[in-house]
Amino acid sequence: MPAVIEAEVVRHVARLARLGLGEDEAERMRGELSVILDYVAEIQALDLHDVPPTTHVVEVKNVLRSDDPAPSLSRDDALREAPDVIAGGFGVPRIG
Repeated sequence: MPAVIEAEVVRHVARLARLGLGEDEAERMRGELSVILDYVAEIQALDLHDVPPTTHVVEVKNVLRSDDPAPSLSRDDALREAPDVIAGGFGVPRIG
């Protein structure tokens, strides 16, 4: 049996997402959301007890660099190649 989404539910979800839907759009969304819920119901009906999660196709290991402190550039090194004036009038202030 196809899922039936009430028009008020569609309007409520649209408000939560800060979307303004016209009547035609809301009606179309009712149909699209019903199809999505039907697919979810089909998946929920499957026995997936022994199926491992497949959110990542490859194993995710060491995806973040270590957060080791490292020396930074000195102020002079950081500004060495900076121009005194850039087109448009903005300049890098020189101190000293």
